[in-house]
Order: sequence, then C-alpha cells, then structure tokens
Amino acid sequence: MSSTQFAYRIPHDSNLNYLPLVYFLPQELICRFPTLSKIPRCMGVLAKSERFIDLLTGDDFLSQIIDAVAILAFPHFGFGGRKEDYTGYCPVWMFPNVISLWAKLLEEETGWGLQRLFTIPSTDVIPFFDTVYIKDIMKRIVKRGITEQNWQSILDVVKEMPCDEDFEKHKSKVRIDFYRKWYHTRSKKVKMVSLEECLENNDEHGVLYVEDKSARFEDNVVAEDYYQAFKARLSDKDMKILELRVMGLTYEEIAERMGYSNHSGVIKRMRAITKEFEKYEEQQ
Repeated sequence: MSSTQFAYRIPHDSNLNYLPLVYFLPQELICRFPTLSKIPRCMGVLAKSERFIDLLTGDDFLSQIIDAVAILAFPHFGFGGRKEDYTGYCPVWMFPNVISLWAKLLEEETGWGLQRLFTIPSTDVIPFFDTVYIKDIMKRIVKRGITEQNWQSILDVVKEMPCDEDFEKHKSKVRIDFYRKWYHTRSKKVKMVSLEECLENNDEHGVLYVEDKSARFEDNVVAEDYYQAFKARLSDKDMKILELRVMGLTYEEIAERMGYSNHSGVIKRMRAITKEFEKYEEQQ
C-alpha cells in the first residue's frame, strides 16, 4: 500500500492527525505510554495493519498522546512544579492539553506533519529526534501558541492570584485534600468510586466494597499519584488482590485466581489492606 493510499483513508477529524506528534516524542517519554509504544515507526508496516489503524483511532491513543505532549509543553508556560501539581480546572493544566494547536504549530514551524510522513519511503524506520531539538521546538511553539491564543494575560492573572489548591508542594496537605475533593466530585458525575470511597464503604466483612464502574481518562489521572503512593506500601500479592477487587471480582473469584484454598484468606488480606489504608490516611 502506498503512502498516498494511506493518506486518503484518514478522515479530517481523525486521531491519526496526531500521528506526527507520536514520532516527535523523545524515546524516554514515549516508553511511558503503552499504546504509543506499540505504534510501529515504519509507515509501511503501519499502513498495512488494520490492528494498528484501530489502535490509533481508539480513546487510549488520544488520551495518551494528549498527556505525553502536555508533558513536553508544560515546562514552557513559566510555572513551577509539574502539571499534575495544579488543579484540573486551572488554565496551567488545561492549556498544555490543547493538542490540536501543538500539532498545527509543529507542522508550521518545522514541516513535521502528516504530509511529511507520507513522503517517507514505506520501508524506512523513522528515527527519534534529538531531545535538545525537541525541547527547543516545544519552547518555540508554546511561546507562539500563548501569543496567538492571547493566553498570556490569563496566565498572568492565575500566577498573581492563585487559589488555595494551586501552586502548593505536591505532597502538601492542601494538595492531597484537593485531590480527594476534586476527584470525588468528578467521580459522582460518572458514577465511579475512588479507592478511598471503596475503603470507606465497608461490606459485611469490614473490607472493601466495589461498585461496577467505568470512567474516562481525565477522571482517573488526578487521583493516580495518590493511589499509586498507597499501592507502593503493599506487597505484590496484596496489590494484586486490591487490583482484582477494584475490577469487581468477588472474594471467591480472587481466591481462585490467586491460588487460595478458600475465600477467607482473601478477606483477611483485604482487612489488612483496609487497615493499611487507614494508616496511610493518618500520615497524609
């Protein structure tokens, strides 16, 4: 299949328009995103595989490329810390996620866009860009984006008058309290319970009760650091039990999968996990 044929198949509003951004990411960053890491760096291989085309059009691809590019863009907005240190409603959080703008400006600044990809021989492997070059280009396009979108006045006001939840150290009490409040509010809208809510809604055994749930990417990402910090305190076996329970498996199903003779062993471990979470809460 030729590059021209592949180009013809791409809808104007498709996620595939962000493919150039995938190949622009530095190697040390792209490896942190499972879906992005699976995309072949050869246009011929990509064009011939319906599996990879389906991968590119999925929600996982979109959420991961937005997050990855935002990581590159955020440092050039002039705010300290990490993007995750700011609230989900803060412009400093939202502006780096405007992926369509970064794709457009990247192509205008460097020529690196879909049309450039279509000119690459189908058997060639697309190399990784130099990290210094990537940072320099991102600095240029973020500066240009802020100017063209008239964002600077907004950013100046946000920096001058931060709310209590913003600009705090990542592990501060204010930061953690905000994570809980913001995440729980968002969770109710999508009928999802967080880890903390699960452990507060004890079942008849005094351990975790989990509702059937689903959530979008942005509803999970805010609580991820808080959740992962707690999981790091657990043994590998307890962490696996907790993950299976959060997935909605019954104690009996977890016991069978984990090799317990009966479900009482799982209940004991869940009680221990609950107590560990209570200790974790007190220390925050």
